[in-house]
Formats: sequence, structure tokens, C-alpha cells
Amino acid sequence: MVLVTFSWPYGGRQVLITGTFTSWTRHYQMTPVDGSPGTFQSSIDLLPGYHQYRFLADGIWRCDERQPCISDGFGVVNNWLYIAEPDVAAPALQYEPHIIRTMDMDEGTALYTAQLSETDIQVSRSWISRLLSSHTVYDTLPMSSKVVIIDAQMPVKKAFQIMYEEGLFVVPIWDELRATVTGMLTASDFISILKGLQENVLVLAEEELDNYTVSAWKEIKFQQNSNGPVGMHRRPVIHASDQECLKDVALKIVRNEISSLPVFKSSSQDTCMPLLTLACLPGVLKYIFTHYREPIIALPLLQHPICRIPLGTWLLETGRGNGRQLAMLGSNSPLSSALQLLLEGRISTIPIVDDSGSLVDIYSRSDILALAKGDMYAHIQPHQMTMHQALQQVYQANSYINGRRRCHTCFRSSTLHEVMDQLSDPAVRRLVIVDAISKRVEGIISLRDVLEFLLH
Repeated sequence: MVLVTFSWPYGGRQVLITGTFTSWTRHYQMTPVDGSPGTFQSSIDLLPGYHQYRFLADGIWRCDERQPCISDGFGVVNNWLYIAEPDVAAPALQYEPHIIRTMDMDEGTALYTAQLSETDIQVSRSWISRLLSSHTVYDTLPMSSKVVIIDAQMPVKKAFQIMYEEGLFVVPIWDELRATVTGMLTASDFISILKGLQENVLVLAEEELDNYTVSAWKEIKFQQNSNGPVGMHRRPVIHASDQECLKDVALKIVRNEISSLPVFKSSSQDTCMPLLTLACLPGVLKYIFTHYREPIIALPLLQHPICRIPLGTWLLETGRGNGRQLAMLGSNSPLSSALQLLLEGRISTIPIVDDSGSLVDIYSRSDILALAKGDMYAHIQPHQMTMHQALQQVYQANSYINGRRRCHTCFRSSTLHEVMDQLSDPAVRRLVIVDAISKRVEGIISLRDVLEFLLH
């Protein structure tokens, strides 16, 4: 039992409580405290978590605009409170004493937004951390799925062709002799081969790619990196067990700056393939949004616009972001510039803009695999192909309707909830932040940015 006190200045006589962790709604008749009008209390059996409440005054359900407010799925604004677990030292919510009423110029609607506090951040992080720690990779496995693997002795040219045809930008490499996964073949490997052929640093002719194996290419790449300015050491394949919790898996992906990792069976008693699936951040977010959407969207941090949260990479002139410079290219920039940024800049996506800085499209590591169709890579010079031409190749290779594809965007005023809702679609890994009117690019926010911040 939890003693809860509500204040309402307009003489309400009833309070509506909506549990966000469970599927129930309760009405409570409230009695004045010490005879003070508009202040009520009641012993209510509330489960730990976030709860919404409204007041019935003069036959109309209202909220107290002096207290923290959120909008539910129907757009109705409610007050809300957080009930901590008795045995968990969860911090009590401490809010600013007022609510800021702002106008969202993108949507033309009035919003009630509480100021972002450190408590908002810590409470939301704590809840997400506990949720991901309570579920394992095994919980996310579908009833049936397909996992594509590449034999280590397969010609690398054929391997990239398969990746293009299957729409994959990372696949596990299977070594038959060792009977295990020995690495991952990625779109970055394809970029490295293109740059190597362009700069004549690979000691093989283009036609030899037909017989050059995946394992041979990986060995060349290792030798090149070992002799470079930053030495590279062999390390075991970063992987996970099906019994590892989702938090640990997400942290492995974020901290090692990889896109996915192989998941092995925790029991190796049988002799069948130990690989179960590939774990990735979109899969983690999709799982928790599918099963816990309501409590997640009630988290205090998710009600704030992304411009108030230290997330993503922004243009320096916006005065926001993590200090990294946002990389952008024009439509007439050479493809070689994109390859260099993607490979050496350790970024996954480049916004392509017009002369005014407005978004035209994006170019990602996975897009480079379009050049594997019909051995296109063997007939181009990256320093002579423009980004416009490279994008046309992507459109043709993927048969996009009207020759274009949809760019997923958001505004600086978009809430973190709205951003995460879009990112919960496995096909969306990042959003370009654009100005609502001019469509000028202001920044970019990825799923990695979000989970890295929430699991900090």
C-alpha cells in the first residue's frame, strides 16, 4: 500500500489512476487533508512503476498544469508519478516547480514540457537497464528465421554478390575445419577492396577476385592493419550466448563499435550448427518496444525533445551534440570521398545535401554493396563517379519505386519517444535531423547513440 497525496486547485472530487505497468484503470474518491480544499490523499495499492492520473472537476477530466504532464496514446494530457520498488533504492523524482508551456512550430500544437533534470535521466536509465537485464537473447528469438553464413573458402567476389542479393551488410564466416564462426564479412570489407583496387595496394588483379577466398582476404586485411599506424592484434570473434541478457549484448555491440554479433547455443552437447542468430541493436529495441511499449513511452526522459538531450551528431553551428563534426557531402562530390569517410571516419551514414544544405538522400555502408551487382565495381573509378551517380546505382539495384527511396527524418523538436518509435523499425537505424521548413540538415541520430546514452 502506498500513501499518495494529490493537489488540485479546482475542487475535484475524483481522481482517475491509470497503471502503465498493468492493464487497469481505477477511480478513487478523495477526501480533503486537514480540511484543505483541493488537497486529497488516499491509500492506493499501486505497483512500482509509472502511473498517470487526472482529476474530475465539474464533470470534466483535467490535469494540473503546475505538475509534470505527459500525453497518452490518444493525445490526452495527464499528470504522472513514479512509484519505486520498496527493495530498490530508486531515486525519488525531483522536478522543477513549474511546467514550461511551449509551442511546437513543426506541428502547430501546444505542448506542456517539464524541464529536463538529472533525475529524469537516471530514473529512465535505471528502468531501461533493469528491463534489458531481465531478458535474454533467447527471449528475442523468432519461431523461425533464416541465417546466412559464408564459407571461409568461398571466393570473396561470390560472397559479396550473395550479400547484395540477400540484402545483407554483415554475414558470419564459417570455418569448416574449426567447425565454428571465425569472423564477420561486412560492407566495410567491400569498401576496403574498392579502395585497395583504386590505390593499387592489393597485390591481385581484378579478375583474380573470382578465386580469392574470404579467408585470404581477411588475412590480407589483417596484415595491412598490423603494419599500419595503429597495430592490430588477432582477437576472438565477439559473440554472445543465447542466455546472455540483452543489456550485456547491447553493451558489447556499442563498446566494440560493431553492427551485430553471432549468438551461439549455450549448450554444446549436440553436434549441429552452434550458431543461432545474429544479435543487433534494432532487434533489441524492437523486442522491448513490442512487449513494453506503454511503460517505455511513459518514461520521463522520453517526453523531452532531442534538442535538450546530449544525443547524436549535430552541425557545430547548432551548438549541440557530442563535439564530433557532422560529415556531409554534396551530390557532385566524388564517391571516393564517401568511401574514405565511411572507412576512416568510422561512420555508417553520410547525408547527401544540395547547395543550400537541404537533404537529398543518405549514403550508407550498406549502399556500397549495390556496386556488387553485375560486377559494377570493376567498371568504375570511385574518384570519377559522383554521389548522384552512386545513388542512381543504388536506386536501380534495389528497384525503388519512382527511382527514389524514403529518407527517415525527425525534427529538433521531436521527442525521444518519437525518435525511438521510428528506430524500433529494424529497417531504420538512424534519423537525419532536418529543419521543419527548409529541410536543411542539422544533425543525425542513430540507434547506437540512443542506447549508448541510455546504458551509460
